[in-house]
This record gives sequence, C-alpha cells and structure tokens, in this order.
Amino acid sequence: MKYIEFGIGNKWLIRTETELSDGTEYEEKGIVGPIQFNSVYIRIWIMKTVYIIDTKQGFQKTKKNRNELKIIFGIVSL
Repeated sequence: MKYIEFGIGNKWLIRTETELSDGTEYEEKGIVGPIQFNSVYIRIWIMKTVYIIDTKQGFQKTKKNRNELKIIFGIVSL
C-alpha cells in the first residue's frame, strides 16, 4: 500500500510512504506513482492520541508511544 500525505508534522510537506508485504515501510519526498485510488483520510495527531477519519474505515482513535503534533490529509493507494 502507498500513503500519499499532505500536511504538517511529517518530514516533508508532501510525501509518499510505501508499506511492503513483509511489514517494512519507507518514505519518499513528493508524490510517487503509480496511484490506484483506494480511500482518503484525515489524520490529526495530538500528543499521544491519533484521530483518523477514513472514507473506507470510518473513524478511529488510537494511542501511540511518542508525542507528536500532525495534521495530515492522505490518499491510500493499492
């Protein structure tokens, strides 16, 4: 899966994170294709709490181990 993200809090303002089938992942600056649209999401990360609104998975609230502040709009690509 690929996650194309736009927003503040990541290393780059626009980035593509690619998740491989073995669970590893890597990120690249900018938009990296090809893109096969799956869903869109908004992720708001405040301290250790992450709120995600996704067009396929709905609303989620999770906890993380580190403190961050992020506001991200993303596209999920297959």
